Amino acid sequence: MGVKNIYERFIWFDDRVRQKKYPNTTSLAKQFEISVKTAQRDIEFMRDRLNCPLQYDSSLKGYFYEDETFSLPLIYLSSDELLSLMVAKKLLEDMSGSFMADEITSVIDKITSIIQKHSSGSGKMDEVLSFHLIEYSPTPEEIFRTVLEACIKKRALSFNYSSPARGEVTERRVDPYHLFNYMGTWHLIGYCHMRDDIRTFKINRIKNPVMLKDTFAVRQKFTFKDYFRSSFGLMKGHDTRQVTLRFTPGKAKWISDQIWHKDQKTRILEDGSLELSLPVAEFSEIAREIIKHGSGVEVIQPESLRQLIRSEAEKILKIYE
Repeated sequence: MGVKNIYERFIWFDDRVRQKKYPNTTSLAKQFEISVKTAQRDIEFMRDRLNCPLQYDSSLKGYFYEDETFSLPLIYLSSDELLSLMVAKKLLEDMSGSFMADEITSVIDKITSIIQKHSSGSGKMDEVLSFHLIEYSPTPEEIFRTVLEACIKKRALSFNYSSPARGEVTERRVDPYHLFNYMGTWHLIGYCHMRDDIRTFKINRIKNPVMLKDTFAVRQKFTFKDYFRSSFGLMKGHDTRQVTLRFTPGKAKWISDQIWHKDQKTRILEDGSLELSLPVAEFSEIAREIIKHGSGVEVIQPESLRQLIRSEAEKILKIYE
């Protein structure tokens, strides 16, 4: 039974109560051709989970509202929408631990519990679906909440930011544009006043965030969709270079159905090898992907990336000599 049909029963019952028709389990079961037991579960759910102020009048053998100003919360979800919501909830839980706001989980649980109460299946989302992520960085809840609130309210942020590459901590003032999760780790995109440019910050490296009173307007005609489309991976830049990789026939079988970038181009060579071309702004991320595939991939262009991979391969070789 779908969520929409269940809510149709709730709406009908609510309407009959407001008209002082004193509906009960029998009338609900008859109207929708359901069992009296299912009708009773519907009424209990309205009272206990939707907080409907239902009271039973034994003399009239039906229900009425103790508070007639009550308004029934209406939520219509298709089966696809409900599934997407449940998957999103599970994904956020698995990749972020328990730091997501309890209120969000509570709302989703109320919706999904409708299905659990009115379906014959007993399977739970934890039993049929999970996400396993590696190398992700958990984020303290108080930091996440502050950054998210600043993004929503378009208020400037000040915080201390640690850079492992430089081994330093700097004070930053940032106009927070967009919060996103990349490979299981939360990042903030925003205009950095110190760098006078749009930068990306790992949330777990932010310390002592303070939401300021100052509001801001998005600069440089920034849109996060265009930002993500600009080049491969997390690192972005104004200038991109075209990278071409050639995968061996064995590797090509695994790579052929993968999307590395929306503007990528692929072609299959006569020997079964696959060439993948895509725009890249910075080599560090693409280099990690190349090295991960070992001897199964060769950099065709640019020459500077070929030399970078060659140098790294020589360093690896020395370790094992």
